[in-house]
Amino acid sequence: MRKAFAAAVIAHCATPQHFFLTGDLGFMALEEVQAVFGNRFINAGVAEQNMIGVAAGLAREGNTVFAYSIAPFCYARPFEQIRNDVCLPGLPVCLVGNGGGFAYGHMGPTHHALEDCAAMMALGMDVKVPAFDEDLPALLQDLHRPTYLRLGYDARPSGHPVPAYAPWRQLLPGERGVMAALGPMAGVAWSALAELPLAARPAVWAVTEPDVRQLPDAMIAQLRGGPLYVVEEHVREGGLGMSLAAAVLTGGHAVGPFIHRHALRYPSGRFGSQQFHRHECGLDAESLHAMVREQTA
Repeated sequence: MRKAFAAAVIAHCATPQHFFLTGDLGFMALEEVQAVFGNRFINAGVAEQNMIGVAAGLAREGNTVFAYSIAPFCYARPFEQIRNDVCLPGLPVCLVGNGGGFAYGHMGPTHHALEDCAAMMALGMDVKVPAFDEDLPALLQDLHRPTYLRLGYDARPSGHPVPAYAPWRQLLPGERGVMAALGPMAGVAWSALAELPLAARPAVWAVTEPDVRQLPDAMIAQLRGGPLYVVEEHVREGGLGMSLAAAVLTGGHAVGPFIHRHALRYPSGRFGSQQFHRHECGLDAESLHAMVREQTA
């Protein structure tokens, strides 16, 4: 998704009022951004706290600023600067965290981003988690306030066109409740359930902007047909599952069983690929397929 992000930045944000900062990352992905932005592309080095301070200073001068790094380096190392310099004054800085969830698998937990959405939403940031490469142009249209953009890997099933962008959008129809999947997990869920009969699967929804204040009417209607599944490569605490459960309950919506698949951190104490960690947490396509079959048996 890095290259799709770079292409979207060049196409939609290459104006004199846009700056791009990187924490010494982006090899084989950001070279064209650097060429187009010129001296508005700044390599801040391995100094993420300073990078956020510089981004805030540029934003105070009327610019919109991207600050790019591996996800945990982007939100965890400079947390105080994000809170004080960007969020409290409400500046148009877009933090771009590449490799959300377990994406940097073999590099271990220091490189995993499992609580990032919760942490950034707690600071009042707009959180955007693209599910597919085509989502990026829409997500870059409105960056007037503090924003966290979490990049992952487009996992759509091959040969299937992506529906037009919406913050909450249905990918598959179904008659047994709803599966709401955050960002790239939507592609995994789509692949897992595409071959199940309509009557044996939930409707699959991709959630790219996890704001639960305005749930789609169509999804609310589908909740009456069975379970509500929530799937996210993020810890349970503060994630989409907790937010959506609270919204459903406070809205008085009828719903069957609530089934939440989320990152369990490291059940075995071992580290491996992203697929290894997804499988341990029941977040791979095979596990999601089996979970739905068990509920409908």
